[in-house]
Amino acid sequence: MSSKVEQLQYLMSCLRDEAFGCTWDKKQTYKSIAPYTLEEAYEVLDAIEREDFDHLKEELGDLLFQVIFYAQMAEEEQRFTFDDIAAGIVEKMLRRHPHVFPEGDITRFGEPTMLSEEQIAQQWQQIKAQEKGKKPDGSSLLDEVPASMPALMQAVKIQQKVAKVGFDWPDVAPVFDKIREELDELEEAMKEQNRLHVEEEMGDVLFAVSNLARHLNVSPDVALNKTNIKFRRRFGRIEALVSAQNKTLTDCSLEELDRYWDQTKREGL
Repeated sequence: MSSKVEQLQYLMSCLRDEAFGCTWDKKQTYKSIAPYTLEEAYEVLDAIEREDFDHLKEELGDLLFQVIFYAQMAEEEQRFTFDDIAAGIVEKMLRRHPHVFPEGDITRFGEPTMLSEEQIAQQWQQIKAQEKGKKPDGSSLLDEVPASMPALMQAVKIQQKVAKVGFDWPDVAPVFDKIREELDELEEAMKEQNRLHVEEEMGDVLFAVSNLARHLNVSPDVALNKTNIKFRRRFGRIEALVSAQNKTLTDCSLEELDRYWDQTKREGL
């Protein structure tokens, strides 16, 4: 085996070996390991956010193992191989980067591109549309957005799709108005004490806020994750401050905890 990737492929085939493989690995399916794939992807994002590059190397390995796992199962079923996966993405990237590979040949570079970043993005979308071809009758523009995608990410993808056909506000001001409108409707739903209506209106608020994030060119998932990290950091400091007083969190009133919270902010956490 000449490469580490080949070693990894061989290792996976051994784990799935009918006679001598690992019982757990042998019984897995595409659907059963899908949650692990999502978990590994989030762990990659977490390592990037923390700029923990040693951990990032490890997490990327775990994510690669997921791809190897799918490829092994597909090869067993004679569907496709890992090489087919790699070949497919190489062909796609060559096709979608004519400004870098004008002849679609990986061995031949073109001249330095004069296209702007916006023009390159437009070109990318045009090529994607050509690849997908004409949509079958009865299909929806939103069929391409996976329903299994995390909710905030899915909301942004939906908004991006409809914006391309003109269903969007021209600037950010009406988005703020929409958020205020949705907050008012949520408050009214709360007065009704109807849980299902509250849930519906809460969803509308989140959809509107994710739309604001899109207009501001901010990923709501990334922004919320950063806030989660900040909250963890500050709350950890509160726990340390409370412990230093030989107290527990439940010994403290909300006013005391708020004072500790303000202290963490003053400390720049």
